[in-house]
Amino acid sequence: MAVSIGRLREDTQYDYKFVCLSHNTLRGAAGGGVLLAELLAAKGYFD
Repeated sequence: MAVSIGRLREDTQYDYKFVCLSHNTLRGAAGGGVLLAELLAAKGYFD
């Protein structure tokens, strides 16, 4: 997973303003499957 932050600047209403872009293909696609497999293993479904 990666996060990129750009256009960081000070603001009068908030402390800072910025633009944030995230990339979660690993977590969404393959990472979700791995997370589910770890949960099933922890609950004993593979015994």
